[in-house]
Amino acid sequence: MISEQKLNNMNRKTATILIIAIVLLFIGYIIFDLVFVREGPEVPVKRVAGTGSADPWRISGIIDPAAGRVKAVAVDKQGDLVIGGENFLVCYNEARKLLWKKITNGPVSAIAIAEDTIYVTMDETVVVYNLDGEKLNEWGPFEDNSIITSIAANHSFIVVADAGNKIILVLDRKGNLKNMIGKSGEPFIVPSPYFDVAIDRFNNIYVANTGRRQIEKRDPEGRLISSFGEAGTAPEAFCGCCNPAHFALVPQGFITAEKGINRIKLLDRTGKFIEYVSSINQFNPPVPLDVASADGSTIYGANPADSKVYVFVRK
Repeated sequence: MISEQKLNNMNRKTATILIIAIVLLFIGYIIFDLVFVREGPEVPVKRVAGTGSADPWRISGIIDPAAGRVKAVAVDKQGDLVIGGENFLVCYNEARKLLWKKITNGPVSAIAIAEDTIYVTMDETVVVYNLDGEKLNEWGPFEDNSIITSIAANHSFIVVADAGNKIILVLDRKGNLKNMIGKSGEPFIVPSPYFDVAIDRFNNIYVANTGRRQIEKRDPEGRLISSFGEAGTAPEAFCGCCNPAHFALVPQGFITAEKGINRIKLLDRTGKFIEYVSSINQFNPPVPLDVASADGSTIYGANPADSKVYVFVRK
């Protein structure tokens, strides 16, 4: 009579043999599939702009000023490019030949170009240069505790975004203060020092109300005309707590740059998503790129994470 212990040993051996047999059968099936099964015809994959499957723009070049941490970029109608950052300001022509380089008295936070004048911000002040890089004037400080994060200009006004005080300063071309938007009424919600501004040729002022994840359109008196934007990760939405971190006006509408999900996209004038410029990238997620474009065909992105400026064009 077989003892209970021997019976248990036999059962274990049987179970082990069965497991080995199943594993060998599975391995045999894989080898057969790899060696003897022929691949079928390749199925083309349809690429849809905006789905993340493929960006319709590419990086055509990278500009390295090799002067310190890059923070801001602007471009004029002739294609001259001005880059600023940690105590420097450089200018390249459209062929990316260096035209001039300046040492600044502080870190550059934003740049705007209007007609024959370059406006550069440094935390509390606005420094004015001509197109040859010669310093013409310096304005400010305007308010205590200022943290100037953005500047824009046209033929009539210079608008300055102060994230420290959560206000927009409206100046005339001589630097005289004409208005402060956000001092009264409903304040801007600015949780972090990302607070961008733009102005068009009709004197409409566009403000990134980042705490609301919106871009607002206002008149020079500060009256709200319209707004668009919502929180989310969808292509037309703005992710995170403080987006869009940067934006610029182009003929199509807007270029926007976000942090958290580091992506650059094109929106029309109503905020409707057009396409991604860059959504598949290796950019540092918390560090958004400052963006600029003169014509909407070539887009520049200043990346503080690696101190380079990326040039985007359509594929």
